[in-house]
Amino acid sequence: MDFLHELKRRNVYKVAATYTVISWLLIQAASILFPTFDAPAWLMKALVVLLTLGFLLALIIAWAFEMTPQGMKRTEDLSVEEIRALPYWSARKFAALIGSIAVLALALLVYQLAGRHWLEQERAAKRAPAAPAAEMISSKSIAVLPFQNLSKDEANAFFADGVQDEILTTLAKVADLRVISRTSVMQYQDASKRNLKEIAQALHAAHVLEGTVQRSENRVRVSAQLIDARTDAHLWAERYDRELKDVFAIQSEIAQKIAQELQAALSPNEKAAIEERPTSDMVAYDFYLRAKAISVRLTSPRPEQVQEAIRLLDQAVARDPKFVPALCALVNAHLWIYWVAFDQTPARLELATRALDAAALAQPDAGEVHLARAYYHYWGKREYDAALSELALARRSLPNDPDVAYLTATVQRRKGRWGEATQQFEAAAVLDPRNNNLQLELGGIYFQQRRYAEAAQVLERALSHSPEDFGLQSARANVDIAARGDLHRMEAVLAGEPAKSANPARVSYLRMQLALDRRDYHAAEEALTANTAKEMNPSAGFVVPREWFEGLIALGLGDRSRAQASFLTARERAASRVAASPNEAIPLSVVAQIDARLRRKDEAVSEAERALELHAPTGDELQACLSAVRLASVCGQLGEVERALGLLEQTAKLPGGPSYGTLKLNEEWDPLRSHPRFEKIVASLGPTALPR
Repeated sequence: MDFLHELKRRNVYKVAATYTVISWLLIQAASILFPTFDAPAWLMKALVVLLTLGFLLALIIAWAFEMTPQGMKRTEDLSVEEIRALPYWSARKFAALIGSIAVLALALLVYQLAGRHWLEQERAAKRAPAAPAAEMISSKSIAVLPFQNLSKDEANAFFADGVQDEILTTLAKVADLRVISRTSVMQYQDASKRNLKEIAQALHAAHVLEGTVQRSENRVRVSAQLIDARTDAHLWAERYDRELKDVFAIQSEIAQKIAQELQAALSPNEKAAIEERPTSDMVAYDFYLRAKAISVRLTSPRPEQVQEAIRLLDQAVARDPKFVPALCALVNAHLWIYWVAFDQTPARLELATRALDAAALAQPDAGEVHLARAYYHYWGKREYDAALSELALARRSLPNDPDVAYLTATVQRRKGRWGEATQQFEAAAVLDPRNNNLQLELGGIYFQQRRYAEAAQVLERALSHSPEDFGLQSARANVDIAARGDLHRMEAVLAGEPAKSANPARVSYLRMQLALDRRDYHAAEEALTANTAKEMNPSAGFVVPREWFEGLIALGLGDRSRAQASFLTARERAASRVAASPNEAIPLSVVAQIDARLRRKDEAVSEAERALELHAPTGDELQACLSAVRLASVCGQLGEVERALGLLEQTAKLPGGPSYGTLKLNEEWDPLRSHPRFEKIVASLGPTALPR
């Protein structure tokens, strides 16, 4: 009791209480101010350390010293009478001081909590999938619907589509307008079934342009009418009857008249772009329009269809070597074959390079040229910063082109800039609201960030207008699998009517994966037998020989000798891809996974490590994460449990890393399944609740 009395007499309690409250106040203030001025993280740590040391020093001083009119003196050197005679703060004054500080601290706390609440609301608003409401529809927005072909020759339908598409493309160069993309409007080909008000609401457009095209020998007749879909008022209509060579002038006049009616400001560059003639060779233009019809009508073309487009474009540029739109379309077609169809040969890339060089020589500042070069840097060279630079230039003259936003999003995602990538996918979806591929991409980037509720919302909204789309259905089912490990929706999707008319290879692959997740190896074998493809593409760019799955199924059925033979064949085929593209990480990681099943430990680990290293020069954070997961799988299969778990702990915190459902269901993680650390990783990822 004497010691406690002495602490009180020497003001230790008061100093401790005052110091604690003031220190807390300083830390709260610093937590707000430091980020505002971009202070380094170590500064906050240093402040906490200094205040802690200061606290100890303050207690020592309060115990050992007293403040007197003659200055600070040691307490031991003063008599009891001298200490009693010293001026000191009364209890009332001390309480007032502490109370004032407490009020200040409380105010700061309320401010901070309110700020956090506001910030969370802002973040939630940014995360919410874009779904423009009616009141958000711009008065300068327009949907250019497919023009009707009135020509006697039905083969001229491509020309009517071309006139409509060129008007749309020309209008899209006007920054003051919002022009709905071609993919969304092409769904309304049948003019007899159009309800303009409903179409405008679905596309979030205030105005609609309709028209007809009649071509006969060297004459063309084009009629167009502009309608305010909100009031059903006809704002403008005109008919043009001219020579075929004047079709560009017609398209230009229509675009300028629409811009005038919608009171859109035109810059000198935009006016020049509207008046520009892409070619003077009408035969070359015909070849170009026929090729473009393939890409416009097909959202997911087959390689042979793209090859047909290339043949037509080659004929177009052979007639007019300075036909820039045709040259840019040729660049993109060759790059599509190179990237999507996996023809990643120097010869294919050289064809794209030659077309790009010709386009740049003819019109170096064209937005189409910058966009084509961006695709070249991304798909052809993995040069992400260069691609972003070209996209910034392309955006200046192609403000309404969803491809600019889409490609920007995909590059930003590769670089691990998930916030920017999400915003760009959302922007692309606004410009092309009925493009289901874009909706899949938007849902996909939420999915990769494990924002499963938002992914489900995007896909459900897309399914509301395309309920029979198998791609959307299976993507929505995959959300259930990833978030909750729930296979029931996928089961229902694969049993539904849309699955019967969908791509058979894709359907049989999903059936096989569903069976593997259920460890029903007989059903998996049946599904694989129904798939005649020599290679399968489980995810973007990841090509796996069918013998890999034959080996997995044989292992599940207990036939090790058949599994060994299948894995050896799979390895031989996968190794040929590595030989053709030795600096590509994905083919190498496929070989690593096969070698792990063949128990070739040193080779498998070395190959998986090399695949991970190959991403460093490009800065591809997304693929680096995926390669790290594959390295974890290889290590897990080969008994390097601690390393596998360490890699999973890292990637489980990253966008693009493993999902709850993958770790819960996939057989490749069976060697780790009983380990407490593995179970902790799985639990950290889910299950996640989804909206019903």
